[in-house]
Parts: sequence; structure tokens; C-alpha cells
Amino acid sequence: MSTTDLIAAALIFGPGTAGAAAYARSMRGQRADSARVQAVLANSAAERAALAEQQEDGSTPPPAREPAPIPQAAPSVRLAAVIDFPARQAA
Repeated sequence: MSTTDLIAAALIFGPGTAGAAAYARSMRGQRADSARVQAVLANSAAERAALAEQQEDGSTPPPAREPAPIPQAAPSVRLAAVIDFPARQAA
């Protein structure tokens, strides 16, 4: 192989190799983030289950919610008065 071939190979495969290394590192971090998210979701599910058991016992009523707003019709749009101008004909 000549020097030109080695330089061409480095230019062609170098960015791909660097990109693959960065991608592999991000995937490793994604797995760690996914584990953290799963842990938070598990804690949330446990809290909701405990709250549901308390509500089934009748010890605490569910929190009150405010009612949905009543939809109102949009105000009618008043248009400007149209004045009919007399047609003038130039003589």
C-alpha cells in the first residue's frame, strides 16, 4: 500500500470510526438513564398503589377537583357600516 492509499483510507474510515465510538458511549449512558427512569417509575407505582389502598379503606376521600370551565360562545363580531357612494361619471 502506498502512502496515498493510507491517507485516503484514514479520510474515509476515520470519521466513521470516531462516530461509532461516540455512539457506543451514548448508548452506554442511555442504559444507565433508563435504569434510573425505571426506578423512579417503580417508586411512583408503589406510591399510587398505597394511595389506592388507603382510598379503598375509606379513611381518606380522594382530593376534590375543580370543575371544567363552561364553554362560552364567541362574541359576535360587529362589522363596519358600508356606505354606498354614488357613482360619478366623468364627462
